[in-house]
Amino acid sequence: MRHSTIHPVDERLPLERLWALGLQHVLVMYAGAVAVPLIIGRALRLSPEQVAQLISADLFCSGLVTLIQSLGVTRWFGIRMPVMMGVTFAAVGPMVAMATAHPGPAGAQAIFGTIIGAGFLSMCIAPIVGRLLRFFPPVVTGTLIVVVGSSLMRVAIGWAMGGPATSDRPDYAALDNLALAGFVLAAILVIAKYGRGFFANISVLLGIVAGSAVAAALGKMSFHTVQQAHWVDVVTPFAFGRPTFALVPILTMTLVMVVVMIESTGMFLALADIVGKPLSRDELTAGLRTDGLGTFLGGIFNTFPYTSFSQNVGLVSVTGVRSRYVCVAAGLIMVGLGLLPKMAALVESVPQFVLGGAGLVMFGTVAATGIRILAKVDFTHNRHNLYIVAVSIGIGMIPLAAPRWTQHMPTPLHPLLESGILLAAVSAIVLNLFFNGGRLDQAATLEAAKAADGH
Repeated sequence: MRHSTIHPVDERLPLERLWALGLQHVLVMYAGAVAVPLIIGRALRLSPEQVAQLISADLFCSGLVTLIQSLGVTRWFGIRMPVMMGVTFAAVGPMVAMATAHPGPAGAQAIFGTIIGAGFLSMCIAPIVGRLLRFFPPVVTGTLIVVVGSSLMRVAIGWAMGGPATSDRPDYAALDNLALAGFVLAAILVIAKYGRGFFANISVLLGIVAGSAVAAALGKMSFHTVQQAHWVDVVTPFAFGRPTFALVPILTMTLVMVVVMIESTGMFLALADIVGKPLSRDELTAGLRTDGLGTFLGGIFNTFPYTSFSQNVGLVSVTGVRSRYVCVAAGLIMVGLGLLPKMAALVESVPQFVLGGAGLVMFGTVAATGIRILAKVDFTHNRHNLYIVAVSIGIGMIPLAAPRWTQHMPTPLHPLLESGILLAAVSAIVLNLFFNGGRLDQAATLEAAKAADGH
């Protein structure tokens, strides 16, 4: 009896099963995929039609980069494993700062120029990122992710309140809107507790749907943008005008992308273990280079930096389906959704306070992920790690607590000093070198180091 030599990762499943499993991947990542264009679009004060345009572009590029990552394009791009690509939350902080400083299409042009530059540099440095692991042990990466999640909580709370703290809107913090945000939060928690399998995995999406249904029933959700949107349209490059480039924001975003690629390295190693397929250094580099390519394409197509989505890696583990062609099918579905403007307009029409309840979960989960990473850090025998975490989180919170703290400093430094993520990164790296001499936490990073060296 002949046994198939095809690895489960390369197995082609029956078509009907392939599309059903691909749709499941899309539903698991959908809420996270559309959150970033909503945040940035509203921070830029774009019109509802323009925000819907960002969402369409995001869905289209998510599918396109997923296809490149899971199928592979030449030996330079694509890890050829079941990976779903989506916009990273790690880049939201710097982008919101740029949007706040320059609202409108001019701000969008600056953001997309920054993303294109950072994507190009990320592709260039992908081969050496594995060698930078020694500068990003868990005490550093965990601290950074906690700062990212904590910074984003301001956005979620602003959504729930109906605007930022400086808002003079008469309905700011209206009790009925707060009640709906609380309802969405409660719905997500109930579904997460009592839902099973697939339904538990999409608890955030189901909570948003439930909140939107209640908002529509109460007359708090407008479908005007949906009615005006086309059924089918194409995503065009540079729809907001010619991007503008500035060195400091590009370098800041590139540092964020280094952190993103370090996270992706851990994700790829975990996925390789789940699917039972050893990962070579060349394959790892091809996967990381695709993070950079996706970011580069994102800037061209009016969207944002890309990374692998951890919840979909978890779904591979839960379902036991290891075929990368499931993610190919999911990528095709995402591309299709990006060509349906009415779908993007429907997402854009979801009221802010509904998203506020979901944002508390989504962004809080980012911070909780950082805490989980910090749980691997030795605080008992190495008390210096406490200082690294404490001081770096405090420094990362400065722009959040004192937005005008740079007003007496040279203007060219403002983009650097207004990014809490960048401040926390520099602090954590420098303090780790000072206290630990850059030594790796061997228990947590030995496997990553071996993979990066091609063992």
